[in-house]
Amino acid sequence: VHSLLLGEDRFYDQVFADLKIPYEPVRWQTDQHPMAAGASQTEAYIEKQARVLQLINAYRVRGHLLAHLDPLVNEPHHHPELDPSSYGLTIWDLEREFITGGLAIEPRATLREILDILRETYCGTIGVEYMNIQDPAQKLWLQEKMEPFRNRHPLTNELRKQILKKLAAAEGLEKFLHTKFIGHKRFSLEGGETMMAILDVLLDDAAEVNVREVVIGMAHRGRLNILANTIGKSLAKLFSEFEGYVDPSTTQGSGDVKYHLGAKGRHRTPTGKEIIVSVAPNPSHLEAVNSVVEGIVRAKQDRLHDREHQQIIPILIHGDAAFAGQGTIAETLNLSQLNGYRTGGTIHLIINNQIGFTTSPDDARSTPYCTDVAKMVQAPIFHVNGDDPDACVRVAKLAYEYRRRFKRDVVIDMFCFRRHGHNEGDEPSYTQPLLYKKIKQHPSIRQLYAELLVRQKVLTQEEVDAINEETKHRYERAFEASKKREMHFKPEVPLAVSSEELANAQPSSATAVSIERLHEITKALTHLPDGFTINPKLQRILDERAMLLEGNTKIDWSFAEALAFGSLVVEGTPVRLSGQDSGRGTFSQRHLVLSDANSGAEYVPLNHVHEGQAPFAVYDSLLSEAAVLGFEFGYSVADPLALVLWEAQFGDFVNGAQVIIDQFLAGSEAKWMEPCDLVLLLPHGYEGQGPEHSSARLERFLQLCAEENMQVVNCSTPAQYFHVLRRQMRDNRRKPLVIMTPKSLLRHPKAISSPDDFVNGKFNELIDDPAVVNPAGVKRLIFCSGKVYYDLLAEKALHPTTAIAIARLEQFYPFASDQVETLLKKYANAQEIVWTQEEPKNMGAWTFVQEYFTAVLQAGQKVSYVGRSASAATATGSLKVHQAEQDALVKTALAL
Repeated sequence: VHSLLLGEDRFYDQVFADLKIPYEPVRWQTDQHPMAAGASQTEAYIEKQARVLQLINAYRVRGHLLAHLDPLVNEPHHHPELDPSSYGLTIWDLEREFITGGLAIEPRATLREILDILRETYCGTIGVEYMNIQDPAQKLWLQEKMEPFRNRHPLTNELRKQILKKLAAAEGLEKFLHTKFIGHKRFSLEGGETMMAILDVLLDDAAEVNVREVVIGMAHRGRLNILANTIGKSLAKLFSEFEGYVDPSTTQGSGDVKYHLGAKGRHRTPTGKEIIVSVAPNPSHLEAVNSVVEGIVRAKQDRLHDREHQQIIPILIHGDAAFAGQGTIAETLNLSQLNGYRTGGTIHLIINNQIGFTTSPDDARSTPYCTDVAKMVQAPIFHVNGDDPDACVRVAKLAYEYRRRFKRDVVIDMFCFRRHGHNEGDEPSYTQPLLYKKIKQHPSIRQLYAELLVRQKVLTQEEVDAINEETKHRYERAFEASKKREMHFKPEVPLAVSSEELANAQPSSATAVSIERLHEITKALTHLPDGFTINPKLQRILDERAMLLEGNTKIDWSFAEALAFGSLVVEGTPVRLSGQDSGRGTFSQRHLVLSDANSGAEYVPLNHVHEGQAPFAVYDSLLSEAAVLGFEFGYSVADPLALVLWEAQFGDFVNGAQVIIDQFLAGSEAKWMEPCDLVLLLPHGYEGQGPEHSSARLERFLQLCAEENMQVVNCSTPAQYFHVLRRQMRDNRRKPLVIMTPKSLLRHPKAISSPDDFVNGKFNELIDDPAVVNPAGVKRLIFCSGKVYYDLLAEKALHPTTAIAIARLEQFYPFASDQVETLLKKYANAQEIVWTQEEPKNMGAWTFVQEYFTAVLQAGQKVSYVGRSASAATATGSLKVHQAEQDALVKTALAL
C-alpha cells in the first residue's frame, strides 16, 4: 500500500479537486499512514475514498490484463494493481458507498457495485487500452460508451441471427474448399471466422450513415472468404480458379495466385442500403499494402472533395505477428494525422492467431501485445475474444463510431486461433504440439455460437440446421456450375474517377505549350499577394524568372519544372508532389511554397495561375520511404487523371522502399491489371559527395524493366524534363516513370533551355551531337547520359576535334533501338562506339544497354565501356579520389 502511495501527488491533486476538498500532498511514512490507529474516521474515509478512485483508474488502465481474451485458455488472472486489498480495502468496505468520479455515469455507488461495473466492463471478453490517450474528451467519450452498458450493449435477435449466418457461410466455405480441393493453398480463416461478422457490422454501420465506399487491405488469411462472402465474387468463378484453368483470352501479364487478387463489389445491409467494397491486391509481403490502401482512399476522398473524410473509409486487416514485426506498420500509422496523408482514421482489424508461421509470440515481439505499436498514435485498442461473436460485434460498432466521431485510427485485436498450419499443406504440430492439441479439441466458433443462441431461445435447433443446409447447398450449386464451363475472375482497379471521366479524358499527345501560357504561369509564379514579405534571396530568383516576360531569359531546371506543373493544372490535371523537403527542394532549388518572412504564412503560387484550374499540392513528407511511396503508388493507381510524383531526398534513399518498387511499381499491372502513372524523382549524379549521396541505383530499375512495364529516363536539359513530365499525362499510357534527376545541373550554366524549346519542342529519347557538321568525319561516337555529358563537353572544348561526336541517351527504357540504329548508320565511319558512364561498371546502365547496342551495331563497329571499375560501394568517399576518377574516365572516353 505504501509503495502505491509514494509519488502519487499528481493523482491526488486531481482526486481532491474533483471532491472539492482542500488537499496538501504528503509523503507518507510507514508509521504515519492515516489508516493507522488513532486516525479520525473522517481521515480514514477520505483516504479510502481516494483509494477507490485510484482503483477505478487502475481498472481503466490495466483491466485488460484480467480479461478473458484467449479462446484456448480459461485460467484466472491476478494483478496486484487490480486487487482491492492492495489499496487497503476489505470485505467490510463492499457495502460502503463511495463517490465514483463518473464511473458508469453514477455519482455514488457501493464498492461492490463499483467492482462489478469495472470487472464486467474491462475484464470480460473485452479488454480495452485507451487511458494513454491524451485528449480527455476522447477518454470520456469511450468511458461513457462502455461503462454504463458494461461493454454489453444489447444486440437485437435479428442481428445475432445475421452473425450466425455469417459464421456459417465462412466456416462452410472453408470446409467445402478443404473437401473439394485437397492440398490446395487457401490460407483458411478457420478459427477466426468471427472476422466476417465484424466486417459485416462495420459495413452495415457505414452504409447506414451513407458512406459510399470502404477500401480493404489485407494479407492472405481469410481473403477468399471476403471475396466470396463480402465482395460477392462469383463462387463458381472461385471454384473454377481452384481447378487451375488457364484463360486463353489472357494476352498479357503473368497474373497472380487467387489469394493475392483484388476485387470490387457491393455490400447490401439488412435495411436494403448498399455500400461499395474494394479489396486491394497485394503480394506476399503481408503489410506492404497498408499505405497503398491509404493512398487509394485519399485519392478518392480528394476527387469527391470529401474534406471531412467520411465518404470513403479504409479498413486494414492484419495478422498479429506481422503487425508487431513489420516496420511499415509504424510508418503507416505515422501517416494518419499528417496533412498530406490524412484519411480520417483507419479501422485496423487484427486476426490474432497467437502465432506466426511457426513462431510463438515470445519470439515474435518484445511487447505484451502485438498492438502496442499503435499506441504511438494514441489509438484506442479493443482486445476481444474471437469465440464471443457478440462481444466482437459490440467492439466493431464502438470502433466505427469512434472513428467517425474523432477521425482517428482505432484497433480491434481479435484473439483467435489458426485451425490448420500456415497453409493447408503445413503440419503445425511439429513445432507447437501442445497448442495444436488444444485446437484439435476445440469446437468451431459457429458451433459454440449456435449452441448459445439455442440455449437463449433466439433460434431453434431446426432453424440452425436449416441455415447450415442452405449454406452447404449454395456451395454445391456453385461447384456444379463451375464444372459446366471455364470461368475467370478479372481484378478491378479501385478508381477514384468514373469510366466516363476516363473516356472523356483523351488529351493531345503534344507536350509543347504556347508562349502565352508560359507567360501566364510566370506571372503567377512571380506575383505575390499584397503585404507578403519574401526572403530577399528568393526575390532575386523570382526576378530572374520574371525576365521570361521580357523574352530574354534562359530557363533552368526548377523553373522548367514549375512551368510543367503550371501548364498541367491550367489544363485541368491535378498535380501532387510529395517527398522529404519537397516544398523548398532538398537543394534549395524549387521554392514552390513561399513563406512570409515576417508572419510565416505560406503561399503556393501554382494554385493561383488560372481561374477554374486543377489543384496543385506539394507536401513535405515524414522521414519515410516505404510507406510514403506506397501511399503515392495507391494514389496514382486510383486517380489516373492526376500527375502524382514522389521525390527521394537523395536518390540513394529510394532503396528504403524496395518492396514497393519490386512488388507494386514494377509488377502490379502484370500481376493484377493495376496500372499507374506514378513519377519517381531520384537525385542522381557523381559530385564527390560520397557513396550515400551519388547513385539512385539506376541499374536496379533497369533490371526490373520488361514488357514495357515502366519508363526510365535521365534528362540532360530543363526542356527535356518539362516535356517528359507533360508526356506522362498526355500519351494515353499508364506506366510508372522513373527520372534520374540532377543535383549540380540544377544550377549548371550550360544546363539551360530557351523558351522556344518549350513552345516548339518535344521529348527526345536520344539527342544527337548538335556540333557535328560532317558526320562522315566522325571516327569515335560516344554515348552517355545525364551529368557526365557536360563533363565530356567541357573537356572536349579544351581539345577541339571534329572526329568525336557525343550523343545523349535520354531514355533508357523503353530503349530507343530504332533511333540508336539510325544514329549508328549516320556515323557509319565511326568504328569506335563508346558507352561512358559515371557509375562503376557493375552499376549504372552499361550491363543493360550493352545488349541493345550490340544488336544494332553496323559493320566494323564495336562498343566498349568507359567508366569506373566495378565496386562494392556506389562511389568513393574522398573528393580528391572522385575528381581523379572523373578526370580519368572523361579523358579515356575522349581518347586523350
